[in-house]
Amino acid sequence: MCALLCIHQVECTVFASLRDSTSESSYCTETKECFLFDLVCAGDGYEVRHYEAAKWVTTEAESYFMEIATSRAFRKLYKYITGENEAGATIDMTAPVLIKVNNSTSMWQPSVYGLSFLLPSKYQANPPKPTDASVYLTDTPDMKVYVKSYGGWMISLVAKSQVETLKTSLDNVKATYETEYHYNVGYNSPMKIMNRHNEAWFIVKGEPVCPRSE
Repeated sequence: MCALLCIHQVECTVFASLRDSTSESSYCTETKECFLFDLVCAGDGYEVRHYEAAKWVTTEAESYFMEIATSRAFRKLYKYITGENEAGATIDMTAPVLIKVNNSTSMWQPSVYGLSFLLPSKYQANPPKPTDASVYLTDTPDMKVYVKSYGGWMISLVAKSQVETLKTSLDNVKATYETEYHYNVGYNSPMKIMNRHNEAWFIVKGEPVCPRSE
């Protein structure tokens, strides 16, 4: 599990399996540990990445607006990493933060948003259990992901627009991907004003579509 994470660029060599991984060091600068990936290929308007399996702490909140739901969910997860767990442990913040969005919800209905913090390498194998029943541990499998990166603030309208742009790019190349949900992905704290980095993710189904080599 430690192979998923990197404690600063100079310490990547501690984890032998990270030797060939691509690090998000250029935009993952506010936390000690980040989720690493292998870049499979880059298409027109998207990247294909490979991520290894990882463990997260997750909670959900319902609202008409993503910002309101994630604010509520963030407070619960923040309590977990600051000691509201069975070990009373203080757990370092990591990046990125995942927001799982249900694609089937009508715009006239409130949506349930799932917010997840990546657990640090120290806790990947044996994380402390949450004491709040609405907070729980989850796993993402070994997976390939279609990704679109963008800057600025990840507000609802911007995130939705970026997701639709990614969807169009994927549909144009007849890519197959998970359609029931997607992820809005953030790397920055509210204190960071400039050079913010966000992403839209769709999970690859089947073989990813990569540009043909010339």
